[in-house]
Amino acid sequence: MKLSLKNDVQLSLKSQAVGITGALGQLRWLLFEQSSSSISAPLLIVVISWLAIIFASWGLFVPSNAIAIAAMFLSEMSVSGAIFVILELDQPFDGLIQISSGPVRNALAHLGK
Repeated sequence: MKLSLKNDVQLSLKSQAVGITGALGQLRWLLFEQSSSSISAPLLIVVISWLAIIFASWGLFVPSNAIAIAAMFLSEMSVSGAIFVILELDQPFDGLIQISSGPVRNALAHLGK
């Protein structure tokens, strides 16, 4: 089906539509290629082991008072939270933090009409 363009506005809209279609195609392939995890398991194991050694050695040499224990607990929670967020953001369509599929479904419903 070939559209006949009658004025400059339609030509401009056609070029925008072609550009958007190309960008959507590239985005689709990018999402398809990024469906697997991009974080290497050996790197994750090394980082977690390194952090465990650091916190264990800090726990051995710190005086055992309430402030030191609270600081160590807060530090451990912040580091484990950061690792959790990194792992969650690596899989945007799974887990606790997810990208909503609502806008894409809404766009597909309008394209089908």
